[in-house]
Amino acid sequence: MAIWLTEDSKVIVQGMTGAQGAKHTARMLRAGTDVVGGVNARKAGRTFEGLPVYGTVAEAMAETGADTSVVFVPPRFTKDAVVEAVDAGIGLCVVITEGVPVHDTTRFWAHARGGRTRIIGPNCPGIASPGASNAGIIPADITTAGRVGLVSKSGTLTYQLMYELRDVGFSTCVGIGGDPVIGTTHIDALAAFEADPETDAVVMIGEIGGDAEERAADYIAAHVTKPVVGYVAGFTAPEGKTMGHAGAIVSGSSGTAQSKKEALEKAGVLVGRTPSETARLLRSALTPAVA
Repeated sequence: MAIWLTEDSKVIVQGMTGAQGAKHTARMLRAGTDVVGGVNARKAGRTFEGLPVYGTVAEAMAETGADTSVVFVPPRFTKDAVVEAVDAGIGLCVVITEGVPVHDTTRFWAHARGGRTRIIGPNCPGIASPGASNAGIIPADITTAGRVGLVSKSGTLTYQLMYELRDVGFSTCVGIGGDPVIGTTHIDALAAFEADPETDAVVMIGEIGGDAEERAADYIAAHVTKPVVGYVAGFTAPEGKTMGHAGAIVSGSSGTAQSKKEALEKAGVLVGRTPSETARLLRSALTPAVA
């Protein structure tokens, strides 16, 4: 079982013929992802890795039955690419592109609201269901299939926890991205993992800035019955400094790693001070039969 991305998902790549799109399309294919085509209006009719290139998302969906798109287009074109995918009715749109203007993200997020398209990202590593499918840039060989769900703002920490818990394994790993405006949130993933009968526990990775983790803590307290283990990056970040992601800025006590840790712990979440400690806490939260 997996959330949102399964072995039956049919994936197209918007920007497949660009440098990054080509590189990661080849990696997704090697990982066993059912990539069925690409989209580039200027190169429609060509092929790449034996896959057809279509002029529009709607055409690609009609010809292949695609239900998932991975977006590898430059920032200035990302809004139009996502809007096109939303208008075509794609079920899942994974936006890898970094540096998308926040006002563009806000516009395509609003455009998708209330529709059938789930957006993950932008500025994210994507989503991987180990042993089933991999949509994005998450390495396919660092973990195994299992019964733990993972949702993370940080790409690098996604990889680290996947590796640290490779013997336990994951149902689905979701990198939601760290920009101020994103499509899928911690809460969205927590709700999906809670509803997934083959996910037994969840690892949630946050970072300084904003109040997403505090809101997730409130949701966990009210709605999540499965064990949740957390990690918040940025305990040593200096106040008032932007750290890495565009959303990671601390002002006073608001948005600090400590305040987020306290909110999560109040909701019953075990919070590690390091990724390795977080992995150990996850193991302790699992039953012996699973661990």
